[in-house]
Amino acid sequence: MLLYNSQLSGNCYKVRLLLAHLGVDYERREMDVIDRSGREEVLGERNPALRVPVLDLDDGRSLAESNAIIWYLGEGTEYVPQDPFDRAKALQWMFFEQYSHEPNIAVLRFWITILGRPERFADRIPGKTRAAIAALDGMERHLAARAFVVAERYSVADIALYAYTHVADEAGLDLAGYPAIRAWLTRVADQPRHVAIEE
Repeated sequence: MLLYNSQLSGNCYKVRLLLAHLGVDYERREMDVIDRSGREEVLGERNPALRVPVLDLDDGRSLAESNAIIWYLGEGTEYVPQDPFDRAKALQWMFFEQYSHEPNIAVLRFWITILGRPERFADRIPGKTRAAIAALDGMERHLAARAFVVAERYSVADIALYAYTHVADEAGLDLAGYPAIRAWLTRVADQPRHVAIEE
């Protein structure tokens, strides 16, 4: 398998993290998260949105969108629930991650830390911050009563949410007031074959 990857991307990190848990060997092709020139030639046939991650499978097919990739890779393993309701709950939280969580925390991180130009986005940062806090508040309420996001077992839902939550400080967000989230972050990092985003 070949992963079109950006080391800075939390979405790419989700895929790398699950592949590490699964002990699967794969190759990487690095794509620049800032300079997007040349993406049409490389990714145009693989992902019309020209975003990473994209995973080339050994049979020649390609799959895009981080949560679709980790669902596919996790199918039939301990990381995707078998019970129909638990599967739906995992998907619920993965949709939440892409709709309410990632568009705010990841974008703030990109503006503040990756581009390093928060002043360019000063008028938009307060709204994104409010939305990011609302997403974290929802996670805190949910995790206050449970060890993991779904069915008391570590799953792709945890992987999806961990990717950008654990670097929330790089988005200008302080997790000091979120004890349930901080305890959950520790539990996720303690999973077998865990790898850091830098790896």
